[in-house]
Amino acid sequence: MHARSTLIALALLAAGASAQANDLLNQLKEKAGAAASSQGDNSSSSALGNLGFKMPAIGSSTVGNAAGVLQYCIKNNYLGGDAASVKDKLLAKITGQKQQETGFASGAKGLLKGGDGKSLNMKMLSSKVKEKACDYVLKNATSLI
Repeated sequence: MHARSTLIALALLAAGASAQANDLLNQLKEKAGAAASSQGDNSSSSALGNLGFKMPAIGSSTVGNAAGVLQYCIKNNYLGGDAASVKDKLLAKITGQKQQETGFASGAKGLLKGGDGKSLNMKMLSSKVKEKACDYVLKNATSLI
């Protein structure tokens, strides 16, 4: 019986630790969301940096991907206004360029790929952080037009 009670105690301890780990994870997620929203419109890049996200570099080699991410952001209501116009202007620059069109397809699925080799799956972010990431892409993509 002693081995059985030890096993039960270990199972209960593991269950308690798991619950504590889940609580800790939820607290971290809440803090991340609060940190992102407390940044306001100051700088989406610095807000993401404060959360431990290093945003992929957006440049001329990633025009298609940036256009795709803008498409993703517009479709999911994270961006409005002139974002569609910026996306359309970027698309006009890449028409017929296979690699850029492939980048657009990835971006439209929510995968931001930078010229620096870094990538970020937007689907894995909270809504508030997605908004900041979409703002970051829009601001940087506007400079590519």
